[in-house]
Amino acid sequence: MAGHSENISRSELWGGDGSPFRISYGKQWMWMFLVSDALTFGGLLTAYGFARHQAADWPIGEETFNAMPFLGNGYPLLYVALMTFILIVSSVTMVLAVEAAHRLDKKGVVKWLLLTVVGGLFFVGSQAWEWYHFIHGTHFGSILTSEGWAVLEYAGSEPVLQFGRGISITGAEAQALIDSSSASMQGANLIENEYAPMVPQYADFFFFITGFHGFHVFSGVVFNLIILINVVRGVYDKRGHYEMVEKVGLYWHFVDLVWVFVFTFFYLV
Repeated sequence: MAGHSENISRSELWGGDGSPFRISYGKQWMWMFLVSDALTFGGLLTAYGFARHQAADWPIGEETFNAMPFLGNGYPLLYVALMTFILIVSSVTMVLAVEAAHRLDKKGVVKWLLLTVVGGLFFVGSQAWEWYHFIHGTHFGSILTSEGWAVLEYAGSEPVLQFGRGISITGAEAQALIDSSSASMQGANLIENEYAPMVPQYADFFFFITGFHGFHVFSGVVFNLIILINVVRGVYDKRGHYEMVEKVGLYWHFVDLVWVFVFTFFYLV
């Protein structure tokens, strides 16, 4: 260590005219922001974990999110998986954009950054559709029976009542409970939700965590679009480097990584 420190002069060590980590201040502060943002998402997912552990009947992701646009229900987590795949692919295109930026390849940066923007827009649009579908409901709603709240579904023309934990009642017994039900619930909001009538915070966590992440993705799309416009205009050619592409790339990879955790905790576990 002594030999290494002797190679750096005192003025270079303490002069204050450069980054101590041998990187630009722009990238350094981007890393600072990402660390603080990671702590925020960590806190949200931890709170979600505690709430789920304490709840008696937490909805199963593959039963709640089983719809596909234009195809209806019956496709467990398929659309969420497609969203996740597109977002991961957009991370690959961002890697290629940064690689092209290191080579000062303007055409390469434009091509790969444009594909990244398209992937981000697809994800944001898909999340908006998912919210719309979640709010309006994917079942026939939940009803309050003498046995408690139950999700109402139909197998053909036969009613099926799902009481959570895999408990279901069908046929004449289900119809009798339906006829004597005293309340109903359709879709979801911040106060109640048909997916877990006894766990109102389920929808709260869904809206806040996926919404917070969606805001990050939307912001990333805006940042990428601004950088893309600057690349086309030749702003970074005049500067002699494409460091801004690398900085926005760090943010985009972080957003993709966070979604992997959100997807795992919220939809799979």
